[in-house]
Amino acid sequence: MKGQKGYAVVQSISAGRVRPLALLLAAWRQMARWWQLAEQRRLLATLDESALKDIGLSRADALQESERPFWDDPLKR
Repeated sequence: MKGQKGYAVVQSISAGRVRPLALLLAAWRQMARWWQLAEQRRLLATLDESALKDIGLSRADALQESERPFWDDPLKR
């Protein structure tokens, strides 16, 4: 039984081959998303009071959002 179980594990690992191009593409997309978040948060911090009022945010809300780290993605929750 031990031999068969080991064979099944080895077979499942080789069946799920890692595709380097797919990993590279996924990493590129993640980096692009992080860049987008950082840019949006930087621009939000530069808005004046009237622009913030137009979008319904206070200066405190804008500063709190702009201080979040780039990897803190609200869409990944």
